[in-house]
Amino acid sequence: GTGIVHQAPAFGEDDFRVCLKHEIMSKRDVACPVDANGCFTDEVPDYVGQNVKAADEAICDKLKADGRLISKAKYLHSYPFCWRSETPLIYKTVPSWFVAVETFKDKLLKNNADTYWVPNFVKEGRFHNWLADARDWAVSRNRFWGTPIPIWANEEMTEVVCIGSVAELEEKANLPKGSVSDLHRESIDNIVIKGKDGSVLKRIDEVFDCWFESGSMPYAQKHYPFENKERFEKTFPADFIAEGLDQTRGWFYTLMVLSTCLFDK
Repeated sequence: GTGIVHQAPAFGEDDFRVCLKHEIMSKRDVACPVDANGCFTDEVPDYVGQNVKAADEAICDKLKADGRLISKAKYLHSYPFCWRSETPLIYKTVPSWFVAVETFKDKLLKNNADTYWVPNFVKEGRFHNWLADARDWAVSRNRFWGTPIPIWANEEMTEVVCIGSVAELEEKANLPKGSVSDLHRESIDNIVIKGKDGSVLKRIDEVFDCWFESGSMPYAQKHYPFENKERFEKTFPADFIAEGLDQTRGWFYTLMVLSTCLFDK
C-alpha cells in the first residue's frame, strides 16, 4: 500500500486516538459533519441533508466524474442495526459530560493499593491494570428516562451552574420553598435560572449514566450530606463489599472513582 490512510476522528476510536496524539484536533474540537439524524451538515454542501448511507451512490458518481474512482464494489458483511426501527446505526462522537478520571489516576492506584482484595490477584492484576489504563468517564446519556444531570447553562455554555440540592434549585430559580418535590425530567426541565448577565439558564438535556448512580450508593442510601452525616462518616468506607469478578469494570470501578474523587478514600 501507500502507507497513507485517511482519518475520521468523529467516526472511529483509533482515528480519534491518532488525531489526538498528533494534535490534529482536541477533545473539544472534533470535526463531525453528520447531524443527530445521520445526515450530512452544511460542512458537506454537495450532500447537505442527505442520509450518509443514502448518499453513497452520489458520492461514488462524483468521484467517477472527477476521475478519482479507482474501483467500486459491494461487500456483504455484518452491520449493526437499531432493533426498534431496523435502520443502520452510525458510530459517531456525541458531546458528553465526563468525570476527568485521567487527572487523578495516581490517587486511584494508591487507594486500590490500600484496599484488601480476595483473591489478591484481582487487586494487583485485573483491577490495577484497569485503573492504570483508565480514561475520562462519560457519565451522560442522551435519553429521557434517567436521573437528570443537575446542570443549568445558557445557550452559549459561557455560564454553567451545577446545582447541589433541591433547596439551592428553589433559591436560584426564585421558587417557593418546598415547591420542588419531583426530580424527574418532566418536573424540572421547565425550571429556568437567571444568569449573572441576565441570560436564561436551562437544564442540559442529558441524564446520568446509571453506573454513576450505582457508584453513588454509599452516599445516596443515607441521603448524605443532607441527613445521617455523622453516621455516614463513621461507617465510610465500608468494611466489606462483595460482587462478581465482572464488576471490576463496573460497580467496583465506579465506587472507587467517585469515593476517590470526593474523599480520596
